[in-house]
Amino acid sequence: MDWQAFALSLRLAAVTTAILLAVAVPLAALIVLGRGRWLAAVEALATLPMVLPPTVLGFFLLVMLGPRTAFGRGIAALLGHPLAFSFDGLVVGSVIYSLPFAVQPLVAGFASVDTALVDAARLLGAGPVRLVSSILIPLARRSLLAAIVLSFLHTIGEFGVVLMLGGDIPGATRTLSIVLYDQVENFDYAAAGRTALLLLGLSAMALIAIYSTSRNRGITRRA
Repeated sequence: MDWQAFALSLRLAAVTTAILLAVAVPLAALIVLGRGRWLAAVEALATLPMVLPPTVLGFFLLVMLGPRTAFGRGIAALLGHPLAFSFDGLVVGSVIYSLPFAVQPLVAGFASVDTALVDAARLLGAGPVRLVSSILIPLARRSLLAAIVLSFLHTIGEFGVVLMLGGDIPGATRTLSIVLYDQVENFDYAAAGRTALLLLGLSAMALIAIYSTSRNRGITRRA
């Protein structure tokens, strides 16, 4: 087992999930609470990475973040290194690629909150931040948990964006999905099986945690 790649994958998933929460919660609240036709375009853009082939997204990001563009050169001058083929670049790519998996559960959860409660809070003078923190998030906890778990697992298992944007640099951009690809390419099916089982186990345990929490909450309410 490549424990260095395992640790890097966990680190990438944790950093990406934290950033996604900071972005997705206000974005989902804006989509649900906002008014205007332009919000449909915002939601479409936030969902686009879900339907876009990962290699296509990875290619566009590679070009944009590389030295061929003014933006890429500016970022490199600011950070002292280009974002392409670096851990920071993987974070940027992972945040964009996994954004729908954070936004969509939150949009569904926030939209399910009784509008009467939201309207009452507004009448009492609650601003957008108070509405989100005191009404939407507490009443959509399961959606928040789903967004966290889906974002984390989607980042752990992503391959196309990671390969296109980060390559296969040990200790810097080599994640478990890249390790699995390398093992299969080298016909090391025994090692590939162990890596695949580890990824499968992580996904299964996380999903069981979500459904167990939901089931226990339902049992508690009925009791």
